[in-house]
Amino acid sequence: MTRFSLSLLATAALAATAHADEGMWMPKQLPQIAKSLKAGGLTMDPAKLKDLTEFPMGAVVSLGGCTASFVSPQGLAVTNHHCAYGSIQYNSKPDRDLLKNGFYAATLADELPAAPGSRMWVTVDLKDVSAEILNAKTLALTGKARTDAIEATEKTLVAACEADSGHRCNVYAFFGGLQYQLIKQLEIRDVRLVHAPATGVGLFGGDADNWVWPRHTGDYSYYRAYVGPDGKPADFSKDNKPYQPRHHLKMASSPLNSGDFVMVAGYPGRTNRHRLPTEVDFAFGWQQPAQAKAMGEAIDLIKAETAGRRDGEIKMAARMQGLQNYYKNLQGQQQSYDGSDILARKTAEFDKLKAWVNGSPERKARYGADVAATESLLAERQAIARAEYLGSFITPSLLNSARQLYLVAQERAKPDAERKSGYQDRDLPRLRAAQQQLDRRYDEQTDKRLVAHFMAQYLAQPANTLNPAWVDLFGLKAGQDEASIRAQLDKVYAGSKLSDSAFRMGWLDKDAAAFKASDDAFIKAAVALYDDDRRLENRDKELAGKLQKAYAGTQQALIDYHASRGEAVYADANSTLRISYGKVEGRNPGSDGSTWTPFTTLRGIVAKHRGPDEAGGEFNAPAEQLAAIKARNFGKYYVKSLDSVPVNFLSTLDTTGGNSGSPVLNKNAELVGLLFDGTLDAVISDWDFNPKMVRSISLDARYMLWQMSTVDKTTRLLDEMGVK
Repeated sequence: MTRFSLSLLATAALAATAHADEGMWMPKQLPQIAKSLKAGGLTMDPAKLKDLTEFPMGAVVSLGGCTASFVSPQGLAVTNHHCAYGSIQYNSKPDRDLLKNGFYAATLADELPAAPGSRMWVTVDLKDVSAEILNAKTLALTGKARTDAIEATEKTLVAACEADSGHRCNVYAFFGGLQYQLIKQLEIRDVRLVHAPATGVGLFGGDADNWVWPRHTGDYSYYRAYVGPDGKPADFSKDNKPYQPRHHLKMASSPLNSGDFVMVAGYPGRTNRHRLPTEVDFAFGWQQPAQAKAMGEAIDLIKAETAGRRDGEIKMAARMQGLQNYYKNLQGQQQSYDGSDILARKTAEFDKLKAWVNGSPERKARYGADVAATESLLAERQAIARAEYLGSFITPSLLNSARQLYLVAQERAKPDAERKSGYQDRDLPRLRAAQQQLDRRYDEQTDKRLVAHFMAQYLAQPANTLNPAWVDLFGLKAGQDEASIRAQLDKVYAGSKLSDSAFRMGWLDKDAAAFKASDDAFIKAAVALYDDDRRLENRDKELAGKLQKAYAGTQQALIDYHASRGEAVYADANSTLRISYGKVEGRNPGSDGSTWTPFTTLRGIVAKHRGPDEAGGEFNAPAEQLAAIKARNFGKYYVKSLDSVPVNFLSTLDTTGGNSGSPVLNKNAELVGLLFDGTLDAVISDWDFNPKMVRSISLDARYMLWQMSTVDKTTRLLDEMGVK
């Protein structure tokens, strides 16, 4: 379901006009760009890409934040190593270190349950529900009343859709809340880890090479989807059987070369290419630099607190990976923005829009008030963001857990249809899984250090900007130093048993009275914060409802303005299924001034290899792999023009976060690679697309198959995929 909050309209998309190879196109829009697809080299009928249940779109699935694709009739799905990283981490312990050594299930019985809450979602239908969501009654409302009305309609639509057992339905907003689609997905709840290469392959280059070209990373892993004996989605059981998808992708039957047509199907998360100038200025003038600063400090603290403790490193690995990835992304965006003309161009574009609006009495009457209101409402939201940006850093993990548990108890007392979105019966499996994940992702020493560090920063802010509910919660005071904060936190952590799995999970079934009677320190804190949490929630809904109305009006103005100029538009990414297309192509010059050739090879792995003790162990290729390269044991994956096996390749595909794991297809819709990254100087494309700069980095399927056949000997999987 759509979550209305202060960030909703921040992530809602404004229309974007398309340059060559630009665009994350909704399936229904593909007939509009059919000529471009055919001119680029696509051999199949572009109209077939519109049908989500047919080939190849029916083989592409969402993992929630990443994409995967079926590659066998038995539910085997390939995605990125970094997308499966949480499941690899969850199944790892110091005496069974799957992160370090990799994993291969020799039989179906050896396949491991993925991390709690892991899902595969197969899109089976979508329906435009704009008229239902934005009915006459709702359009007459504003503020919280508007937000509540939209949520109520969503719940009704979702409930009717999910009457078809085994499916998950959600309503997504497009074009800033102008359009809404109800998307129906088969929800596969039994997901298992099948194969992951060693870190020295799947994460080769680590953070040093992240967002960098040339690249030599084997970023792939395999899951399998399971269903019950009756063929319907089911929770994990030894009696379950592999899911049989209607369609799966096949490996390419012809080699991939420079200049070849490629397309990618996936679930890109978010782009922001037509934010208003005030939003761009706020993001790069304060918000993202502040976020990056906090993330950098968190990374250093986690490293320090887990040093020499492998169990602590494993527990914090998933969080660390996410922090490092986003931190470097933000740095790259900022470097591209500083000294650029992006804000000036955005301002000039918005001024043209306002001039067009004011150019006729009819347009001014229709759009003028919304455009003006949007800018003032954004200023209000930005002031709140400045005051509260440290919130996620100053909250102990177990307090987050307790607040969620208490909210479950409060909402359970209501009829299901009246509960908060995210806390209905349909959401209980997800909430339970979130609590279970703490078993392998909570490290008290590190958690306590992070909270104390950032709480000291929070308390250093002007006293009149602090939330009294938070200050009073642990007996803190403005200006308090980290050492004294730590001393008080020690008492709080010692007064809670929520780190115990059985104790924590037991609270999922208790009522609100039990919480109020508890002496557990974090449970008591959750109860104490409840009223203030609801106050802030209602404040956010009031502002979100006002913004939804104004922002949608501004969005309509922008769409109509571009339409008056005959320009094609597409909605920014919002985690729904999209297609992008382009070609395999290097870049001259690259960000380092050199010519970027489109392919890297195995030679680069040898050149970069430093072993376990240098460069933080990030360039530590497995000995078996190095031996195979030295022996030139390349087999059928040898490419004469490269005199080696291709590892990664560049293309002009327009992608962003969420596209990770997306299948890269050739002109015949065959699998040639997996999208996994971009280049650091082009991550600004989430805000400002530049066709000369944008390059996506993909794993070449030939490297994956070479590693699987020559080094890791995953014969069972290769046979299953029909690789001979």
